[in-house]
Amino acid sequence: MESLNNPDTSKAYQDGFLEGYRFGGCQAVLERVSKQESPSKSKCRVLYVPQGFEAIDRGVAEALSELTEESAVAAPGSALAMAVSFRPDLVLVMNGLHVFPPEHEEQIQAIRGLGIRTAIWFVDDPYFTDDTVRMAPAYDEVFTHELECVELYQRIGCRRVHYLPLAANPQMFRPVRSSLQYHYDICFIGNAFWNRVKLFDQMASYLQDKKVFIAGQHWERLANYDLLSRFISNKWIEPEETVSYYNGAKIVINLHRPTEAGSDNRNGLNIPGGSINPRTYEIGGCGTLQMTDCRSDLTQHYKPGYDIETFADAAELQAKIDYYLSHDHERIQMAWRALWTTRSKHTFHRRITSLLAALEIK
Repeated sequence: MESLNNPDTSKAYQDGFLEGYRFGGCQAVLERVSKQESPSKSKCRVLYVPQGFEAIDRGVAEALSELTEESAVAAPGSALAMAVSFRPDLVLVMNGLHVFPPEHEEQIQAIRGLGIRTAIWFVDDPYFTDDTVRMAPAYDEVFTHELECVELYQRIGCRRVHYLPLAANPQMFRPVRSSLQYHYDICFIGNAFWNRVKLFDQMASYLQDKKVFIAGQHWERLANYDLLSRFISNKWIEPEETVSYYNGAKIVINLHRPTEAGSDNRNGLNIPGGSINPRTYEIGGCGTLQMTDCRSDLTQHYKPGYDIETFADAAELQAKIDYYLSHDHERIQMAWRALWTTRSKHTFHRRITSLLAALEIK
């Protein structure tokens, strides 16, 4: 039997112990959250038109199933036909940007002509506002996860506009025991927008002695690609596997994409971004320490230094990574608090409850 005095064996033992400690604490958090009361079901019938992103669509569909008398999910291009046969009280469209047919507005007007209330929830604001400002007036109700866009939709004539933040799907983004192949010091999953490229280029030398995983598209944009290439997987990671990476990492970095109009965005009005992205909630839902740039809306949902860490630049990020990689118990305890905050306040169950309340649907 290999001696525990062997440095490699000792580190593996310590890492295994800490992972068991983290996971056990996560289970205790989930038991406490599960005791919270759930609201009663609404008597309405809702037809949900998904956007084609499983991480969000599944969470919304499951919440609607739990919170309404009856709900159904429309297949691509079938919203009008299903509205005719299902006769819902509400048609809820998620984003409307990706899988909805070209005759989008005509279908929505036809559904409204049946006397059915319509709502859209924009969750990619402000990155595609060139498109969403054309779509929004067709709906009775407009929801946006971006605080900075509420006034925009009001200004173009939408009479009922609501701020509704994003959330995590707790059935998907949850604490799990991940296998060794997913264990890293630092993890980042997302496409290589230029602000992210700049950050990782600045950190290239610093990361050389760390165990790092970076995944997404366009990372060949890095000036220091040769230095970082061994850390990079240039592919889309499915949500289920993303959960394994989040759980296996000691620290997950979250850096919001830039909002300026350009090759990556359709935001000709250059509406700023103040609201946090879905990744913020999803990482928190996995019970892992997150380090994120600080958007203006962050403190409405999390408490920096308590259940989430923030950074302003590469130097601050590196200093905080060094600190938490050498203070395991503080890192894990902050991750537990993030899990508690996310599960108790930021699930799609909570968001759909708020949506139905905003529509005064009972």
